Amino acid sequence: MNQIPPYTPIVVARTKSVALSLVLTFFLGPLGMLYSTIFGAIVMIVLSIPLFILTLGHAGFLIWPVSMIWGAWATHRYNQRLLSRAGF
Repeated sequence: MNQIPPYTPIVVARTKSVALSLVLTFFLGPLGMLYSTIFGAIVMIVLSIPLFILTLGHAGFLIWPVSMIWGAWATHRYNQRLLSRAGF
């Protein structure tokens, strides 16, 4: 009798670029975070609108670096989870 060997499904997914995440958040701020984390982008956009109004735009000195760090961290974490599922 012919038995079919068990198969392992293979999922093909690309990793995200941390460098691209940093470039997007550098030029677009919280909007650039949409590449790396949609939840984080929404949080930062919602927080930044009132902060920009209250500080007359000076909140950008805090919002931009936080967005860049969060975006790079989220991209790195995404890549780590993807590779750990693949067995690397």
